[in-house]
Order: sequence, then C-alpha cells, then structure tokens
Amino acid sequence: MSSEHSYRVRAEWTGDRGTGTSGYRDYDRSVTLRVEGKPDVLASADKPFRGDPQKWDPEDLLVAALVECHLLSYLHACVQVGVVVTAYEDDATATMVVEGMGGRFTEVVLHPVVTVADASMVAAAREAHTNAHDWCFIANSVNFPVRHEPIIRVAA
Repeated sequence: MSSEHSYRVRAEWTGDRGTGTSGYRDYDRSVTLRVEGKPDVLASADKPFRGDPQKWDPEDLLVAALVECHLLSYLHACVQVGVVVTAYEDDATATMVVEGMGGRFTEVVLHPVVTVADASMVAAAREAHTNAHDWCFIANSVNFPVRHEPIIRVAA
C-alpha cells in the first residue's frame, strides 16, 4: 500500500541589521521556522558559519530528525515483537566535512540506550533496531550511512 504525505514549513529570515546582505558580516543568520499549530523554532547557522550558537542550526535539525525517526520507528518495531520498552535515550553523533563553499555529512551514529521490562526481551529489543532502521523515513532519504550502536538494559 502506498500513500503520499505533504509537509509545509515556513522560514522567515529575521537577521536584517538595517543594510540587508550588503556584506558577509553585515547580517545576522537568524531564522524563524514555523509549522502551523506548532511552536516556532528559532534557528541560525552553526557558530563556525557566523551563526548564533544558542539556536538550532540546520545540521542539528537533520541529526535530530534522524534520532527521532529511529526512536519512533523503534518503539513501533518493539510493539510488533512484544518488547516492552520503559525508557529510551540517544546521544547521537554526526560527522560533516566542509569542502570549499559546500559540505556534506559523511555519517550519523545513533547511540540508543534502551531499557526493557524483562531480560527475556533483550535479544528481540536489539534486533528491533534493524527494522527501525529499515522503516525510518528520514534514514531512507539521506545519502550517507546512518548506523546504530544500541545498548539494551533491563529495568530494575
């Protein structure tokens, strides 16, 4: 079964300091991202690119999308095989290479730490990461490897 979904995000540059883009150092990289009915996201460029380090940047948002997509796909995969997850956290890492004026991600590694309800669920919980990776819309849309190195714990 196939279906198509559409998404709409509005981006508004809020960094005009009065002279627009008259020079590379003359404007702020501040952007407000909006999706109807959701809180605004205050964004900027990454600090090395003259951005505001207090705000989300496109690179953060891409890694966050991969983390959340895997997490949600993983929870679904666990339900499918009877694994009860009681906690999940991830401390993902990413590598980006800048070449001249462009750049690209070369890899994202997810480091999920999953807690399951019972020791009998550990093997299935580990295997569910494979299905989650296969089902993740975002991981299936990027042109670099997205790996996962899970740790499975059993609830006390």
